[in-house]
Amino acid sequence: MTGETCPDLFELSDGDFAVIGTDRTEELDALLPESAARADCERTVVITRDTLLRAERDIPDA
Repeated sequence: MTGETCPDLFELSDGDFAVIGTDRTEELDALLPESAARADCERTVVITRDTLLRAERDIPDA
């Protein structure tokens, strides 16, 4: 609403979550652990620690 951009995490109507962050896929791909995998249609997005901690209180427990 303010025209400013910033990282964000929000819940979609289907219960999934969307993340707006900085695309760092190319930079971080080689650093991912062997147990991590990313499909061609997926990107590695970084949000600040503060963004996730602020969102945590709004994420329901499963």
